Amino acid sequence: MYLLQTTPSSNISLVLFIGTLGMLVLTIGLILFIIFHQRKVIRFQLRLQEMEKRQQKILLNASIRLQEEERQRLAADLHDDAGPLLATARLYLNENLVNMDKATQLQSIFQARQILDDTIQLVRNISHSLMPPTLKNFGLESAVNDTFQKISGAGSINASSRFHDYKDRLKLEKELIIFRIVQELLNNILKHSHASFIHLTQNFQADTCFIRIHHDGKGLIQSDFEKLNKSKNGLGLKNIASRLRVMHGKIHFEKDASQTYYKVTIEVPREDVPEDSLYNA
Repeated sequence: MYLLQTTPSSNISLVLFIGTLGMLVLTIGLILFIIFHQRKVIRFQLRLQEMEKRQQKILLNASIRLQEEERQRLAADLHDDAGPLLATARLYLNENLVNMDKATQLQSIFQARQILDDTIQLVRNISHSLMPPTLKNFGLESAVNDTFQKISGAGSINASSRFHDYKDRLKLEKELIIFRIVQELLNNILKHSHASFIHLTQNFQADTCFIRIHHDGKGLIQSDFEKLNKSKNGLGLKNIASRLRVMHGKIHFEKDASQTYYKVTIEVPREDVPEDSLYNA
């Protein structure tokens, strides 16, 4: 009976073979892991892009609805208010006016003039709602301060605002968008928060304008804002998001570390951001 004997060289060859096989298996495993990981990353990026497209669509729809609502409101004001006034003025200035006695003519002309003055004031009010004269003539700081003074003057809430370094005005179109955002935020706070104070501050950091609104009522945090932005509700917040997108701005909702008040921060670049830089960011 003979025993199988192995030589040292055969042992080394066996070890090398097993080691090479192990390295090959590890290499193949690593390659497969990288491939599957890359596929997973690609799928994640595709889902992220799809979510971004849906979010952009929501913001676009909100912007379209906002414009349509403003058009309908303007049309309703003109049709329901200005239309009847002008029609009434026409009644006083009918073709029989020349056949009336002088006193009646003067009375009809006076009445028609009063109605025309009311119509002019109505059209002026509509124009002011589209472009507030204080904003147009004196800028965002004056328009915001005027709004806060009116809120504080009502006596039910302590409202104040302070602009720290608003020496050079932004473009009028950008100021109007920021003013509308501030108005929407104030409207939400006044309607829903039951706050006892609202305070707004403004300052520049580098080339970014920061506007912060603090209040001590019920408020939102960022996750609430994002959730409402993706839902069918919260049209006002969607309008804010769509307006900020036009300026390439940002907004952040948070609760102070002391848990005593909420803060909303608006960030708007001083200069317009090129479209290429937006998509490459």
